[in-house]
Amino acid sequence: MAPEAVLLPDWHAPPGVRALVTTRAWPGASSGEFAAFNLGDHVGDDPAAVAANRAALIAAHALPAAPGWLAQVHGTVVAELGETQLPATADAAIAREPGHVCAVLTADCLPIVIARGDGSAVAAVHAGWRGLARGIVERAVARLGTDAGLSAWIGPAICARCYEVDAPVRDSFYGEDHAHFVATRPGHWQFDLAGAAAGRLARAGVANPVASGICTSCDGRFYSHRRDRRTGRFATLAWIEE
Repeated sequence: MAPEAVLLPDWHAPPGVRALVTTRAWPGASSGEFAAFNLGDHVGDDPAAVAANRAALIAAHALPAAPGWLAQVHGTVVAELGETQLPATADAAIAREPGHVCAVLTADCLPIVIARGDGSAVAAVHAGWRGLARGIVERAVARLGTDAGLSAWIGPAICARCYEVDAPVRDSFYGEDHAHFVATRPGHWQFDLAGAAAGRLARAGVANPVASGICTSCDGRFYSHRRDRRTGRFATLAWIEE
């Protein structure tokens, strides 16, 4: 497997916690606008190609189980793997023991991995602007608990320079979040989605969240809905080793 085929987070991961991010540079079965390693089964790609890509993902990394794929709806539901029947309608997943793999799919939205400091639980969170505004980050942190300390990594997502939003988006946020909006033209702002998420993580009790600094729109290794419109999805996975 080529080194650029996956991204390994550089963060303060507790012992035993693993995470990775797939890219479209991974040789896969998808073609056209979905080339090459699309993992989203809801974007119009050939279902057989998606199934082949998902099977290859499991085999290439010897995952302890198939990823717990979610039906993401930009909401605030957090699924507990091992207790929730999958696929669940949720935008975050928590694994509290080995044998479960958290997974979120993105193509500009934020993938966030959060782990308890003692390595007893890890979460993968999908946060677009709607989910962020509605409190998915705070909900995931609360479910994990801050008593053992938490570490967080914010994965590849669209950067502020590439992400201009309108008044309804900005008006969905409040207080310190507004520091992450920079006015451009009348009624529009560039929005630092990752910066806003880092602020919310810190206020929720996560010390020093780490951001990848990678923009999905600028970096062709990643799918980007804003850049390409019709496109695939890459996955962020997190699990606890045996």
